[in-house]
Amino acid sequence: MPTVAHPAPPPAVRIAEEVHAAVADGRPVLALESTILSHGLPRPRNLEVGLAAEAEVRAAGVVPATIGVVEGRPVIGLSHSELERLCTADGVVKASVRDLPIARAKGLDAGTTVAATAWLAHRAGIRVMSTGGLGGVHRGAATSFDESADLPVLAETPITLVSAGVKSILDVAATLERLETLNVPVVGYRTLRFPGFTISDSGFTLDYRVDSPSEAAALARARDELGQTAAVLIANPVAPEHQLDPGLHDRVLAEALAAAEAEGVTGHDTTPFLLERFQRATSGRSLEANLALYRANVALGAEIARALA
Repeated sequence: MPTVAHPAPPPAVRIAEEVHAAVADGRPVLALESTILSHGLPRPRNLEVGLAAEAEVRAAGVVPATIGVVEGRPVIGLSHSELERLCTADGVVKASVRDLPIARAKGLDAGTTVAATAWLAHRAGIRVMSTGGLGGVHRGAATSFDESADLPVLAETPITLVSAGVKSILDVAATLERLETLNVPVVGYRTLRFPGFTISDSGFTLDYRVDSPSEAAALARARDELGQTAAVLIANPVAPEHQLDPGLHDRVLAEALAAAEAEGVTGHDTTPFLLERFQRATSGRSLEANLALYRANVALGAEIARALA
């Protein structure tokens, strides 16, 4: 199989020695984003989740590489103190790819989104990444043009991404259409139903599925052999016993969308606003579903990383 070419990481990026050595030796590494910790989960649960995810990855025989920005410098493989800083410090911003030079120039601390994490991970030679839910096309994008930068970045970043579909607060149908247009292969993990983040089934079907980490790894290898440059998206649904009740989900979503419109919440503030409303309106049940799907995605990502190594 041909070796996948990875662009050299910029000199402003620091790669942890453990991660650099593992990539150089061909050992499995799993990239993890930090926005879920800095902006998606409440304190102090966020730090507990971040540390537990890394411990689970290590227990699977894989090197974890949580990615974030510390004092303007992107770090691939945050140390314990750096991870704690992003989870507890005030003023931590949310950085996509476009925000990295701004964070660099201003010396900011930042949690990295799926887009920024994938972009940085690929440049460090990391082949697999896990997240919670993917960004996508927002509702009303036909007039607002509001679409997550996750999508175009994945179209040109050959990484294997494990997620529980896209966040259900988005326009799922439009997001799937965009992924098709951008030539991003989307396959269900042991399902032909596209997951909806905290619910197992978004109501949309998929054409293909894989049923094991080795099948997912084979798909990634086939993409590489063909010389294609888009990510492979492995859609891993939350277990039905851990999902948010679909009826409750639909009711709270309608209320949260109405509240966002009434309060004029737009752009990158929309997702954290809606997720926070979900958490309050469901008495924390959406948070527990979010944590369950994230743990499952981390575990599957580690298995795929091992299968690819």
